[in-house]
Amino acid sequence: SQPVTATGRMVLAERGLNDLDRPANDYRGKAELEAFAGSAEYATVRRVANHTAGLPLHYHFFYEDEAYDRPPMDETIRRYGILTTPPGARYHYANLGYGILDYIISRLSGKPYADFVREEIFIPLNMPHASVDLTPGLRPHSAARYGPNGLPLPSYTFDHPGASAVWASAHDLGRFGMFHLKAHLPNQRAILPDPVLDDMHTPTTEPGSSTGYGIGWSIVNNNNGYRTVGHDGSMGGVRTRLLLVPSENLALAVLTNAQGDLPAKIAA
Repeated sequence: SQPVTATGRMVLAERGLNDLDRPANDYRGKAELEAFAGSAEYATVRRVANHTAGLPLHYHFFYEDEAYDRPPMDETIRRYGILTTPPGARYHYANLGYGILDYIISRLSGKPYADFVREEIFIPLNMPHASVDLTPGLRPHSAARYGPNGLPLPSYTFDHPGASAVWASAHDLGRFGMFHLKAHLPNQRAILPDPVLDDMHTPTTEPGSSTGYGIGWSIVNNNNGYRTVGHDGSMGGVRTRLLLVPSENLALAVLTNAQGDLPAKIAA
């Protein structure tokens, strides 16, 4: 989900609708990020996108068999949008950051996040089996998600859809990956110029000694001898990996409807 959200944000940046290096609070609604450490002024859109804004780990699931539902994003930001480390000081993976980015996309585009992603990413890249949340048309094609006990999980949503709510077939994820490899497939329309894709794949922070994080993508400098660009997904009943090998023009998508490290082992 995060590479998709990052791609949408870059589409808006190319249209001059947001500046990566302005504070995320410049694009806020009623609520704003607050700083327990440092200053929220330095929590830029770019730092939110590369997980260095200072936001802590966050995930919040809302199951269909429970009595409460996802609150408005302003309320989520008011409750949880607290910077616990100074912006720019360290990498800390934060789902809430991509929830904030999808909120910014919606505010700047004037469309619900799901509509924007469908119209500006999935349709031009010819990804007919992709959506934000599970639409009725795709429900018959979806796999049940299974918990560790082998029982199916009830449907759920999140207060960070930009980090977690994209559904897609392996084929459509492969097509998304090929666009990011600048393959220019004949039945796709390039939604970003090639140099912007290069910028997204360029590390601006280093989570580890041989890994970096760009804009929505994790970069490994030596993955079995190859430089790779990719992203994992993991939640209840889901584990995925989308891996790009630019030197080989290769995109690999592995999806499972259970948790575990099988996708990582296959993609490796």
